[in-house]
Amino acid sequence: MKNKKMKRLFVFVPASLVVLFLLNSFVVKENKTEKKTIKRTKSAILNIIFRSTDGGQTWQNISEGLPENLQRTGVWGKGLFTNDRGLYLRAGNGVYHNEPNSTTSFWTKDLFPGGQRNIAPGKNGILAYDFRGQFLQKINGTTDWSPTYTNFQEQALRIDKTADWMYKNYKEREVRSVFETAGGTVFISSNNMLFRSTNGGKTWKQVHVGDGSMKLTESNGVLLSTSFDGILRSTDDGQTWERVIGEGGAGIAVEHIDGGFAAIAHNTITQTNRIHISLDNGKTWNIIGEELQPSWSSLFMQQIFGLQSSWSILSIKQAGKYLICGRSNGIFRSSDMGKTWTKLSLPSIQNNGFNLSVSGDVIYILPNKGC
Repeated sequence: MKNKKMKRLFVFVPASLVVLFLLNSFVVKENKTEKKTIKRTKSAILNIIFRSTDGGQTWQNISEGLPENLQRTGVWGKGLFTNDRGLYLRAGNGVYHNEPNSTTSFWTKDLFPGGQRNIAPGKNGILAYDFRGQFLQKINGTTDWSPTYTNFQEQALRIDKTADWMYKNYKEREVRSVFETAGGTVFISSNNMLFRSTNGGKTWKQVHVGDGSMKLTESNGVLLSTSFDGILRSTDDGQTWERVIGEGGAGIAVEHIDGGFAAIAHNTITQTNRIHISLDNGKTWNIIGEELQPSWSSLFMQQIFGLQSSWSILSIKQAGKYLICGRSNGIFRSSDMGKTWTKLSLPSIQNNGFNLSVSGDVIYILPNKGC
C-alpha cells in the first residue's frame, strides 16, 4: 500500500513541477515581449519621407512633424505634389508644406476645411479636389480655401452623356486629374474625356475623348500628356493633340526637363516601360536607359510563364544636373542624359520600393511600404 502511495507521489510531483515551469516560462516570455513592445514604441522613428540635397548621395529623414498614422496608412498617390516652392502633402486635417532648403522646422501646416484628398498646383495657389468634382482653392498668400469650378459638373454632363457607373450612381462625371498651365488654361481629365477652360472655369469644352486619367506637363508653350495609347503633344494650348510616342501601350509619365521633355511609355512587344527624351520641345525623341531594362533571359521567362517584371521603370525626373529614374527595385541616377546609370544607396528600411518627387535639385522619396 505504501509503495502505491509513493508511486503516486512521484508521478504527481514531477507533473506539478512541469506545469509550474511552463506557467513561469509563459509569464517570463510575456513580460519580455511586453517590455520589448514598450521599448520599441518609445524609440520608434517615423519613416515617411526622406530628402536629399546632394543628388541622392545622402538622405535626411524629414518625417518629424507629420501625422504618425501616415506610417501605417501611407501617403495618398494624388495627395502630394512638388513645385519650385517645395513639397506639399495632404494628410489628416491639413496640407503640409516642406521648403526645399528648410533646416529647422521641416513642415508648416495649413488647416484644411474639406474632405478632398487630392491636391494639385495651380497658377495662383493650391487646388484640392475629389473624384466627384468638388474643388477648393487657396490663393497664394492667403489662408482661406474657397470653392471653385462650381459649374463643372453641370457643363460636363451636358457635353458627355456616357451612362457609366459614375453617372448611374451620382449623376456626375468622374474627375481623375487637374492641370493648370502657366497661362491659366485649366484641364480636367475624366474617365471618358479631357475638358478645357480658358476663363477660370466659367465655361468648359471637350478637347479629347476616351483617355481617362491623363497626366500633363508644360514647357515653352508646348503641352505633353499621357494617354491610353502613348504620349500626346499639343502646340495650340491644348485645343488639338497629336500622338508623338506610340509603342502599343499606355503612356506612363511625362516630365519637363532642361531643353524639352522626358516621357515613359509601355511597349507591348517587349512588355517593358521605356524612357524617351526630347530636347526640341517634343518634335523628335530618343530612347534612353536601355541598361535599366530587364535582361533578355528575364523577359523570356516573364513571357513564357507570365511572370511580372520586378524591374519596371515607373518615373523619370530631373534634379539639378541629374536625370533620376524610379524603378520598382530602386532609384537610379544619370549625369550624362541617360547614357549611363548608377543605383543610389537609399535609406535602409523595410519597403517595397520608393515613390519619387523632385523640386529643383532637391529629391524627395516616400517608401511604398512602411510610410
